This record gives sequence, C-alpha cells and structure tokens, in this order.
Amino acid sequence: MRQLVKAFHAWGQAFSLDSFPYVRFLAALLVGAAGGWTFVRLSLPLPWMLGSMTACTVAALLRAPVAAPAAVRPPMTMIIGVMLGVGFTPQIIESVADWLPTVLGLAGFVLVSGTACVTYFRRIAGFDLPTAYFAGMPGGLVEMVIAGEEKGGDARTIALVHSARILLIVLTLPFLVQLMSGTALGTRPQLGLSIFETSWSDEVWLIATALAGALLGQILRLPARLLLGPMLVSAVVHVLGWTEFAPAIEIVNIAQLVLGTSIGCRFVGTAPREILRILALSLGSTVILLTITAAYAHGMSYVSSYGRVPLLLAYSPGGLAEMSLVALSLGIEVAFVAAHHIIRVLIVMVGAAPAFALLRRRK
Repeated sequence: MRQLVKAFHAWGQAFSLDSFPYVRFLAALLVGAAGGWTFVRLSLPLPWMLGSMTACTVAALLRAPVAAPAAVRPPMTMIIGVMLGVGFTPQIIESVADWLPTVLGLAGFVLVSGTACVTYFRRIAGFDLPTAYFAGMPGGLVEMVIAGEEKGGDARTIALVHSARILLIVLTLPFLVQLMSGTALGTRPQLGLSIFETSWSDEVWLIATALAGALLGQILRLPARLLLGPMLVSAVVHVLGWTEFAPAIEIVNIAQLVLGTSIGCRFVGTAPREILRILALSLGSTVILLTITAAYAHGMSYVSSYGRVPLLLAYSPGGLAEMSLVALSLGIEVAFVAAHHIIRVLIVMVGAAPAFALLRRRK
C-alpha cells in the first residue's frame, strides 16, 4: 500500500504547474485532432489514432512546440485496459482451448522475426551487436531499452527504433487488414452508444474498474500494470456477468486521439535528420516483420479455427493497445488478440536477455 501511495504521489507531482507543459500538450492535441479530422474526411482507417499519430510525427519533424508528457498517459492507459477487458465474455473463455496452436506458434514467430530483424540491423544498418539485438526484438519497448543499455547498447537508438516500429506498423497494418479482409475500416459503424445514450452506471463501472485494476496491478507488480490490471478486473466482471457495460463512442475516440498523439510526440526533441534515418531503417525492419507476420498468419490459419485477419492482428508486434483497438474496430475478439500480445511480450521479456548472453558467449 505504501508503494501505491508513493506512486500516486509521484503521479500528482507530475501534474504540477512547474513540470507539466500545458501549452505544448494542448498544441499537440489540437494538431492530433486536426489529423484525426482529416483522416475522418478521407475515410481512412482508425482516423483518430492514425490521423493524430501522423500529424504529431510531422509536427515533431518540423520541430513544432508540441509534447505529450508521461503524466497524461496513465489515466488513458487505464481506460484502454478497461475497454480491452470488455471483450472477455463467457463465450470467449470457452474458446480458450482453441488458442493453444496459435499460442505455441508465437515462440517460433518470436525466434524467426527476432533473428531476421537483428541480422538486418547488424548487417544493413551497421549497429553494434547489443544495439542491433535489443532493437530487433519484436516487443517490450521499455524492457528492451533497459536491458540493451545494461548490455552496452545505445539506449536512444533502441528506443527510437521501437517507437518507429510501433508507429509504422500501426500506420500500415490497418490498410493491410483492409486489403486482406475487404472490410473498409473507415466506413464501419461507430462502436457502441454515444455517451449521451449510456446510463450513468456505465461511467461508474468504467471508473471503478480502472481504479481497482490500477491497484491490483500495483499489488501484483504486473508488467504494464496500468494496462493489464484494469483489463483483468474488467474481464472478470464481464465474464462473471456482473455488468455488460461498454465504452461510449466519445471515450473510444478520445482514447485513440491521446494514444496517437503520444506515439507521434515520442520523436520530439530528436534531430529531424536522426528521426528520418531511424524511420528509414525501421521501414526496412517493418517490411520484414509484416512479411513474417503475414506468413505466420496464413500458415497458422490452417491449424486453428481463426482466419488470417485475426491471426495477423494477434501476431503483429505493433503494440497491445494499438492492435487491440484495431481488433475492436473490426469486431474481432479483443481477448484473442490481447492474449497473444501479452504472451509475445512475456516471451521477449523472459527470453531476450538469456539468449543474448548465449549469443555473446558464442561470439
């Protein structure tokens, strides 16, 4: 409990007038909203997330005064976690046994994609071994930056590569899904009801599960606790049938707006030339990752009850929250997609460092 109090105290300090750049964050939101509105007008996939992400990335390249402080992400992460938990229903839990073949296939996917990307960054990009290795791992941005720095890698390059990976995959995958499925994401009906049509009890459930999940994540010391904790609590109350609430349209759009703005602003403070260099290198690794992901999705569709599109989202290393939002927009089982992303990140977190030690010993 003492640790939780310290965490909330630190969070409160982050919102102080001295440390919180209100004006730059407001500017980032306005830029992101303009990008989202533009994507809506063009009927492009996931407009509020991809549009805001694209606009804020361009703003960062142009050195515009935008920023997305770390303090704004925790509450939105909690809400996204609750949204993901809504996808867990009694019917979904009954189908968990069907996930076994695809879950087992994740180990092979991590091995193949990791080897391919590490080789690419080592041979083509010319990175040193620690930087290439931890930049090429398909998942775990924070964990890979910390582990890479401990092993002598360039933490800044590793962080930029992983940020670019998420940016490029989230930006391109919806179009690939649209091409494969024939479903126009931009023209799908909005998710759920408007906030003006929902009951006040839905907002109470949303806030309660978010706070309870944050507490649970802190107590259990879960990885990505502000996402997984609320997701677990939300999943439990839905599986037990205590509630059937779902997030309102406006909440989904705001979540995507803040998420896209945060991703785009990760490049703020970095020289434009360096951003463009990392983006160019990451574009090559993204092509490799998406090719391997598509191949695995196609192959695993023959040994599981799931089609290529759900498997593409489940295997794609584009971020748990981001890929789950894509699944949500397509009406695909969010639980299936989220579970595979959690397992993939755990495989990378647990196996990356020991595998690197073996690799270095062989070298």
